[in-house]
Amino acid sequence: MSPIPPRDFLKSLFFEAVNAADPLTGIVAHLPEKPKGRTVVIGAGKGAAQMAKALESVWDGPLEGVVVTRYGYGCETRNIEIIEAAHPVPDAAGLAAGQRLMQAIGELGEDDLVIALICGGGSALLPSPPPGLTLEDEIALNEMLLASGAPISAMNVVRKHLSTIKGGRLAAMTRARVASLIVSDIPGDNPAHVASGPTVADSSTRHDALDIVRQYGLKLPQTAIDHLNSSAADAPRPDDPVFARHTHHIIASAGVSLEAAARLARANGVEAAILSDSIEGEARDVASVHAAIAREIETRDSPFAKPVVLLSGGETTVTIKAKGGRGGRNGEFALAAAIALDGHAVHLLAADTDGIDGSEDNAGAFADGASVRRLRAAGLDPRRLLDGNDSYTGFEAIGDLFETGPTGTNVNDFRAILITR
Repeated sequence: MSPIPPRDFLKSLFFEAVNAADPLTGIVAHLPEKPKGRTVVIGAGKGAAQMAKALESVWDGPLEGVVVTRYGYGCETRNIEIIEAAHPVPDAAGLAAGQRLMQAIGELGEDDLVIALICGGGSALLPSPPPGLTLEDEIALNEMLLASGAPISAMNVVRKHLSTIKGGRLAAMTRARVASLIVSDIPGDNPAHVASGPTVADSSTRHDALDIVRQYGLKLPQTAIDHLNSSAADAPRPDDPVFARHTHHIIASAGVSLEAAARLARANGVEAAILSDSIEGEARDVASVHAAIAREIETRDSPFAKPVVLLSGGETTVTIKAKGGRGGRNGEFALAAAIALDGHAVHLLAADTDGIDGSEDNAGAFADGASVRRLRAAGLDPRRLLDGNDSYTGFEAIGDLFETGPTGTNVNDFRAILITR
């Protein structure tokens, strides 16, 4: 076992995972062929500005364009304009940014090239409601989806059929060749699901969107339901001739990042077991399963021998059960795991690789077998915090928030659970 203190060890694994998702490596490996005409860059997501900067550093030729990222996530670029907008709930700046992206490529010709830089967060950053719906309707839709407990893939099916820019529609607006370079934050790495696929079409239909609306009891305005019941909601199909010359590549993903973290763990004398890079489900339920495995290892050295670190990725969800709570899905995972691991010799870190868990300023939180005791000593009831979706308040009180600031990439949740001898 490495002599590194448990939290420092877990933190090192997180940053190793983030470094493995550096977009520069993937961009260099998948640079498209230069065009006869212009090269225009568009993009959206929480890591889009850093992707644009990386592309500028390796592209040998004229380059122009515009990308949108979350407030506070911008960086300095030479020729590509960076627009900042709201996430996870859209705002007017995002609406204007979507219009700018459409204008940037709408008049290009067949000899031109569009490089689309797409990563997680692009769905909220590119609001573009169809006729009859407003920005306020799209804001309400996002708030409902975020509170519903629906997996990200289901959320994005609904989003792309209530949009004029998602579901491949953005790429369908141009005669230019489109090369999409994608950092995946989606379990399973379906490129059409990342940021609701503004430049990549998929086979989902408006009927699928209606099924999801019914399944999760979403109270959409009647105008939205009417739209989903009309052919106007149909998105272009993947076999549409408009996409014939287009390409797309996943340039970073959770799987690659978890493998990098596992290698670092082993180099420090700790075996690593990757449970999955595509876990979905309620954060507290996923935490319960992870905790059960950790307890089995601690008490029986099965199914893995100590010391070992369990790694997993994907994207959990939180069904909001109480108003006023603070914290994201990783904080909720950490709190639920802390309750399940009370008194056990286990340390864990759950964090979002983009550096922001939900709408707060932390990436996630640390927890261990003494977290419950520390919370109670601070006058807090761990179960009540969990029932109130208020993990941030608890971990802030005991100094266990994990804060990184924006990391410049996004391959979604990172969870590491260390079981020592």
